[in-house]
Amino acid sequence: MKKTSVFMAATLFTLLVMVAVSCDKGGGISSLDVVGKDSINSFDKLLQQTARQVSPDEMNGGWSLAAPDNTARFIWSKNYAESPLHDVMLELDAAPFLAAGLDPDKLSENFAFYEGMIMVGTKLGEETLKYSGEVTPLASYEQIVKLKRNSIGYHGALDHYGVNLGDGNLFEWAKDMSTNDKDMVFVLNPEPFIAAGVDPDRIEGWAFAKVTVDDANGKPVEVDKILKPINLL
Repeated sequence: MKKTSVFMAATLFTLLVMVAVSCDKGGGISSLDVVGKDSINSFDKLLQQTARQVSPDEMNGGWSLAAPDNTARFIWSKNYAESPLHDVMLELDAAPFLAAGLDPDKLSENFAFYEGMIMVGTKLGEETLKYSGEVTPLASYEQIVKLKRNSIGYHGALDHYGVNLGDGNLFEWAKDMSTNDKDMVFVLNPEPFIAAGVDPDRIEGWAFAKVTVDDANGKPVEVDKILKPINLL
């Protein structure tokens, strides 16, 4: 009887894992995907809190969420098939980076420099996104969770959800703004900027700091990041 119970428990666990993997590969949001589903709820709260800073971005075919001082924006696409460059990206005021020594000609190819702005991001796909209702900023974020789940992560050290923009760059926001003093954070990999002449300690309005993240094996490690944390409450 005991062996039968153990076998049944093992079989049930295997089936649950198979269902979760199947949902993830199929692009849907698994009922077991707590991170994916909860990130939608917390992103919705972020959008409500920053309603005046959220707007359509016609040039990039998506939505824009700007920092209160308008020195940085997170942009996400409405339709991957029509995005001119990236599907998720950061657009930054270049002035503080230039003042800290940036030579734009030395930035790597995944950066764009134009009209006093720096852009960095990544392409998620080429799909024509299909919506069951109105195309809203939240609905477009839900498409990322639904179709590109691997781009969404949870940063335990800061209790943040985030969108991976490639090459160590991210946009993060607090799981619970009421208990976090970093409600949203623009996160940059410092290496390309240092290679382009930037002294990361001299970037006005940004912090150069060690951040604890999980490595490929799930172990916590410290890495350098350039951060713009914002407290909204």
